[in-house]
Amino acid sequence: MMICCEGVSQQTQQMRKIVGGTFVPLYGVDSMGVLVEDFMMDVYPVTQAQFLDFVKRNPRWQRSKAKRIFADKGYLTKWKSDSVIGDWISPNAPISSVSWFAAKAYCKDIGKRLPTLDEWEYVAMASETKANAQKDSVFNRRIIAGYEIYKPYKNEVGSTYKNYWGIYDMHGLVWEWTSDFNAVLISGESRQDVDTERNLFCGSATINATNLMDYAAFMRYAFRGSVKANYAIQNLGFRCAQSISDVSEKIR
Repeated sequence: MMICCEGVSQQTQQMRKIVGGTFVPLYGVDSMGVLVEDFMMDVYPVTQAQFLDFVKRNPRWQRSKAKRIFADKGYLTKWKSDSVIGDWISPNAPISSVSWFAAKAYCKDIGKRLPTLDEWEYVAMASETKANAQKDSVFNRRIIAGYEIYKPYKNEVGSTYKNYWGIYDMHGLVWEWTSDFNAVLISGESRQDVDTERNLFCGSATINATNLMDYAAFMRYAFRGSVKANYAIQNLGFRCAQSISDVSEKIR
């Protein structure tokens, strides 16, 4: 299933329905798993061109106007100006150097939201042919290799593999923000602290790992635990998600 949103380019406006289920994430105090409900996820990460359209509609998120409390000095640092990306950056490359606040604002602007950490990890564990490739050592080694060669300003969205759900670029293009990106590191439990935005200003602690051999997941959680919500990092971008109930309401 695909849906489209107005104001988003034809290539990257698509979403896919993700059929929910229970999975065992890296973190947690038991091995019973967490439940992910059905939801919609963008097929591709948000592009440079799409984010440019967003800042033109929302001047407060332009590079020169964004408050440092919401976006640090790295915010859109590679752009030529507030309204020009620059010839050295492909407009179809994933947006990066954007803060969590900016990513959240973008998703809200088009009637979507950031995916939760559990939603993102649930989709990210899928290979081309399996919904759950967590124990596939070849798949995990390929993810790690992809983390070593990020080229966020040149490689365009759709340049990595399409997974079981029809989603591209979960690995090997850019890291991606989630709505509760480091909440699990704060409390040890992803289902707590989700609405406590103040916690997202600081990295924290350790996690109770369920799979000590899942090095790719360890790298992701370690990275998330090292960032703050106003950080704008050159290889950190995002994509949007949507709750099924919100999609149904729009169709009505």
